[in-house]
Amino acid sequence: MRAVLVVGAGVVGLTCAIRLLEAGHRVDVVAADPPPATTSAVAAALWYPYRALPQDRVTAWSATTYGVLADLAQDPATGVAMRSGTELLRTRQPDPWWADAVPDLTHVTDVPGYAGGWRFTAPVAEMGTHLRWLAARLEQLGGTLTRAYLDRLPESEDEGVDVVVNASGLGAERLVADPTLSPVRGQVVVVEQVGLEQWWLDPGAPGGPTYVVPRRDDIVLGGTDQPGERDREPDPATAENILARAAALVPALAGARVLRHAVGLRPVRPQVRVERVGDVIHCYGHGGAGVTLSWGCAAEVVELAG
Repeated sequence: MRAVLVVGAGVVGLTCAIRLLEAGHRVDVVAADPPPATTSAVAAALWYPYRALPQDRVTAWSATTYGVLADLAQDPATGVAMRSGTELLRTRQPDPWWADAVPDLTHVTDVPGYAGGWRFTAPVAEMGTHLRWLAARLEQLGGTLTRAYLDRLPESEDEGVDVVVNASGLGAERLVADPTLSPVRGQVVVVEQVGLEQWWLDPGAPGGPTYVVPRRDDIVLGGTDQPGERDREPDPATAENILARAAALVPALAGARVLRHAVGLRPVRPQVRVERVGDVIHCYGHGGAGVTLSWGCAAEVVELAG
């Protein structure tokens, strides 16, 4: 058994902590923000490897996570559900590089106005519920969660622990001075549920990637992809544009009542960093795929912890 300190309480930090506890380690989580205030809480949380590389490692992590989330979807308390949906393409493209991670990908050729696409079943996590479930699982296993602002990454000898796991997301800009890490702003609009069951994605839509992700009681509409932008305040004009794009993609959304707006800053770097350096295991830079990669990366963190 090792004493492990996990820095970060988003979906990546919590899943790492849970897997380490299940492996028999003692785990404490410390984070500047509680789970409901993390970038993870804003996510539409559709399983999809977005802005995350390298392809081979991401495909493997995504496949592992897919399996775990599919199992969790059997229990409504986890906030995970399996939903079928369609990604539409405006130009013909080969199968996605992550296709091997999806059990049931099929081609779509009959949607007017599009060159094709593919349809598959994917996990969708309602992040409010899912983060609460993860935090409860952490506590159930004997882990702790403490809120504290850190101005540096703790060193194991300072904290009386054997291993530090850096799952700080965009906070790694400050904690480890990573110049390759940068924010990519994503804005969403959450509207009332109008009877949709399937998700839709049009990554090439004019104005930005457009997605419609239904959940039990609401629907997440997106989005934006703004590199280097750090403003966390929703922009009204952007929100109107998102609503228009979503309604063009799924006409049933026209006139849907808006429930709230949100902005998240995706932690993007050229490659997701999962590696051990001395007594520190880095696990950050998951881009727009934190949920998609979470359990796969957590399994690798456990291996690195020894």
